[in-house]
Amino acid sequence: MYIKVKAKAGAKKESVVQKTADHFEISVKEPAERNLANKRIIVLIRDFVNNNLNDKKSGQVYNSVRIVSGHHSPSKIISIN
Repeated sequence: MYIKVKAKAGAKKESVVQKTADHFEISVKEPAERNLANKRIIVLIRDFVNNNLNDKKSGQVYNSVRIVSGHHSPSKIISIN
């Protein structure tokens, strides 16, 4: 599954807001340097998906979350498997 993320690094509060089924807006405290913000975005997406979108009956857990494009941009495409 692919999702689109609009990221804001260096925010005062962390937040994950789901705008549509495949579009998120994420704010992270980490700065946009040395890949710190990207790593935190991956952790937040993985936690959000496993807590909110997880199918409780099948017990599926999404562990493979990676940035497909937008490593140096606020607009990112993330793959979740």
